[in-house]
Amino acid sequence: MSGANVTFLNLMRMLSRTETRSFSLCRNLSNNLPQHGSQNETETSPEVEDQDLLEEQRRLKKDPRDCSVLLFPGQGSQFVGMGRGLLKYGNVKDMFEVAHKILGYDLLSLCLNGPEEELMKTVHCQPAVFVTSLAAVERLNHEHPAAIENCVAAAGFSLGEFSALVFSGAMDFAEALYAVKVRAEAMQKASERISSGMLLVVGRPQAMYKQACRLATEHCLSLGIKEPVCSVANYLYPDGRVIAGHKEALDYLQQNSRKLHFLRVRPLSVSGAFHTTLMESATEPLRDVLRQVEVRRPEIKVYSNVDAKRYMHEGHVRRQLVKQLVSPVKWEQTLHEMYERTQGQNFPHTYEVGPGKQLGPMLQKCNMKAYKSYTHVDVTTQSD
Repeated sequence: MSGANVTFLNLMRMLSRTETRSFSLCRNLSNNLPQHGSQNETETSPEVEDQDLLEEQRRLKKDPRDCSVLLFPGQGSQFVGMGRGLLKYGNVKDMFEVAHKILGYDLLSLCLNGPEEELMKTVHCQPAVFVTSLAAVERLNHEHPAAIENCVAAAGFSLGEFSALVFSGAMDFAEALYAVKVRAEAMQKASERISSGMLLVVGRPQAMYKQACRLATEHCLSLGIKEPVCSVANYLYPDGRVIAGHKEALDYLQQNSRKLHFLRVRPLSVSGAFHTTLMESATEPLRDVLRQVEVRRPEIKVYSNVDAKRYMHEGHVRRQLVKQLVSPVKWEQTLHEMYERTQGQNFPHTYEVGPGKQLGPMLQKCNMKAYKSYTHVDVTTQSD
């Protein structure tokens, strides 16, 4: 990293420890658990295993109905006007002021007033969703503080993992926002290298998504496209996928949707084929910035998109966040892992914190019993 960037990270670290100190609301959720410090080893230490056992024993004594789970949305949930109902809560105005300093533009104005075409750009919408999601946590803390105090797990969809990690105490707000900025810029740049995109696909039970991707790849080869890419980028819910890759491959899938047993196909309003190998050029800038920011072990369970398993230590966080750029988001698998329980056991209350209402319907399709205790934290309406 250049000296200028290192200096800038030092500035953000100062912001993190002053203006944004209370943004990571989860710091007090761990029942005063001791901190383990940095762990770069690939294997979990015995001390961490013992601590996990103690955490699990505490959770087993609690009625799950008294606990909560937070879900954070990703890119695509943004809309003009988001954040309008959050400005009176806690640190929200301060968060947007810090964002202005880090990003170099007025993020709050962009969220509230647009223009929409600017907000929709990857470089803008990722920081916007990140900040607005954590602002929604401030609202939840104001209206239902027990939901924060009794939160036992969190997960985020793609970009939302950064929000979940800040909430969990694993990263500071300002440093994570700078990493999101670098990530968004790198993904935007990677998207501009080739004509690509993402396609929402809802299939019949007999649909074979990998075979469909193979056929689309063969079609691209017949057109003379070298090293074509077409693969599942998001596992959303049973028979719900997002497929990403070269534009010609996605065109093939749309034109042959009936033959491929697809009930519905819809192009997504994104700039590129995220979570595929076409994002490979974005990995090094993100890896570089993650080496510079402080990362800690999450104080609650936070699940990785890459394998639907919880983050165990700081090295794990850094590796998985980079790998996520070129790996499919295993959201359906994450929900199964988060809500797995013995028959008859109650479910925690689930809060979707951030713009849009995309994660709730996915939860409904994956686990109706868990969905019965779902609430979306609104980011536009003022409460009394």
